[in-house]
Amino acid sequence: MTESEAIQARHSVRQYLDKPIEAEKIKAIQKCIDLCNREGGVHFQLVTNEPRAFRNSIDWVHYGKFKNVSNYIAIIASKGNDGSVIAGYYGEKLVLLIQTLGMNTCWVGGTFKKVSGVYTIGPGEELKCVISFGYGATQGVQHRQKKTFADVAQAQEPIPEWFKNGVEVALLAPTAVNQQKFRFILHDGNRVEAVTKFSLIGYSHLDLGIAKYHFEIGAGDNFAWE
Repeated sequence: MTESEAIQARHSVRQYLDKPIEAEKIKAIQKCIDLCNREGGVHFQLVTNEPRAFRNSIDWVHYGKFKNVSNYIAIIASKGNDGSVIAGYYGEKLVLLIQTLGMNTCWVGGTFKKVSGVYTIGPGEELKCVISFGYGATQGVQHRQKKTFADVAQAQEPIPEWFKNGVEVALLAPTAVNQQKFRFILHDGNRVEAVTKFSLIGYSHLDLGIAKYHFEIGAGDNFAWE
């Protein structure tokens, strides 16, 4: 499965089978975490066989009870909005990798318990969220796409196909309560600016990072970030 195929197949999953994850898959996830930490300057940490964080936890926004969650990734990065964008970008890289490995994931904001001693938060860092993962009891349900190309993109005609593709793939990115607060602006030539709007819900900068990763997959090597 390619990343593009993983984007189409991946939906949020909160309930997992009580099934151990093979050592080679854990190794692949850890390898990707190490790469993200080096490239992005983030401090992601893999947590396995730890059931306390999600015991009796419910995502009230989506009315979904978490079940059999004992594996997750602590998404830790520098404090502030820039750190959130980077965390979202590299976190989605992990989410799609896990999908290609035949497992399922869920971005989780506040509906989990912070368990002392299972990950480390350094000076100037904060826990942005966690990503739960495992073998899903289901494959999840696709949410209705709320916004269109015109809602999240700004470009003068004629609009290049690569820009259209990038925005369409970005529209498939998971965002908090499906808020899709991001916007992509095409400047002269092939320079693209990605911005976000204020959100009462929060997480819009994390969402922007996720959307940027999707945009890159859709647009390919045809552009540069502004």
